[in-house]
Amino acid sequence: MKYLLFTLSLIFIPLATSAVELTPEQFAELKEQIKAEVLQEISVQQAKADSMAQTSGIPDSIGKNGRTVWLADASSLDDSHMDNDVVPILDKSGFGVRTKAGDFLFKPYALIHTAATFNYYDDEGLTLSEVDRVFNSGFSIPNAIIGISGKAFNRLTFNIAINAAKTGGDILQQAWFDVFFFESLRLKAGKFKTPFTHGYLSTMGQTLFPELPYSMTKPVRTNLSLDAVQPHINTGFDLGLTLHGSVKGKFEYEVGVFNGTGSSVNTATKGTSDDYKGLPSMLYAARVAYTPFGEMPGHQGDPGDLDNNRLSVGISANYLVEGNSESSNDIRAGVEFSWIYKRLYIAAEAYILNMDWTSRMMREGSFTSWGAYVQAGYFVTKKCQIAARYDFWDRNGIDVAGFLNLPAVGFNYFFSSINLKLQAMYQFTGRWGHDSQLERDGDDLGIPIHSATVQLQYTF
Repeated sequence: MKYLLFTLSLIFIPLATSAVELTPEQFAELKEQIKAEVLQEISVQQAKADSMAQTSGIPDSIGKNGRTVWLADASSLDDSHMDNDVVPILDKSGFGVRTKAGDFLFKPYALIHTAATFNYYDDEGLTLSEVDRVFNSGFSIPNAIIGISGKAFNRLTFNIAINAAKTGGDILQQAWFDVFFFESLRLKAGKFKTPFTHGYLSTMGQTLFPELPYSMTKPVRTNLSLDAVQPHINTGFDLGLTLHGSVKGKFEYEVGVFNGTGSSVNTATKGTSDDYKGLPSMLYAARVAYTPFGEMPGHQGDPGDLDNNRLSVGISANYLVEGNSESSNDIRAGVEFSWIYKRLYIAAEAYILNMDWTSRMMREGSFTSWGAYVQAGYFVTKKCQIAARYDFWDRNGIDVAGFLNLPAVGFNYFFSSINLKLQAMYQFTGRWGHDSQLERDGDDLGIPIHSATVQLQYTF
């Protein structure tokens, strides 16, 4: 624009001075003076633009009502309450998109897992011609997630994520908004993680092992004809709404209601209970945690957070009315402990599932399974974290003898400059205390005796 003005001035100066007699020397001097002033103005405007690009971003386009959209350095933006449970973005470098007024902010993110897995199974007493002992092995892409986190009017955060590695309703990993009233009172609605177990609530891209404890994520064994419907102790992603918040930075709570159908169902399919007349057949959940040193980070070891001291002790419980194809009313409860102290991370949890058969099943009694684990990680260098875990699981229920023991070891190596994380683990499944070989063989059905995984993770 300034160059255009300078060009036009060279055209119109002779016209404007035609009525004034100037010598050639005077005209040349006037032209050089105008040129110098225009170039000085260009330099001033360019310095302003450079300063704004460094602090607020580079203007990309003009929106309605004169709003300017800025591509901004993420470190200069207020991203509080914008966690997405997939990758860490709070106070992280990168970029975001926001309006110049700051009333809208968007941050894209991605997580890609590529894994190589070897699984060796027990032959369950069958011959080699009847069963393959090496199964579910090879390369896989456990997760391929792309999402957007955002903030609007400094009162509402939102998030949507697509997982291209999944099928059906699981493709939509999460979609929610969170309304901020006070630090101690927020309302979250949509599809997100249910408030149960520290392990699952940890940020997906920052877990200690590439596999969460089997006692949490694998199905139980009811030893009945109902084995076609085997729930997990963990409840995972679901559709619903919660009230949650942090009180004085030392107490966290969450109380909510969900469909109880899990992450694979994105539609309304529920009715009312036959056993509890008029009560919606949904999942009612609550969690409370005590964090004496401030809010607990979502990671289980982060090379950028090696000088922290955070502790969390929590309890959680939920009740699923007419779960598992209306076969049972399920109670889940758990206790959790996690501690991050400089390079050390320690966590321990115990949880229980009780399935009380509904009246339509015409069956007396109930089924109860429980599990527990303890795990620890330590950064031996600023980039290498070693890990160990012991997982204990009464998979076949408290009325049947026998347990599963699942020790695991591993390490994580962080290529922080390019956002890569290399994870490796080995896990063994031991069977103990069963009354018969048949019970022993059945208790680990679908679970490998030896399992090794190497996983490479990229996050953005």
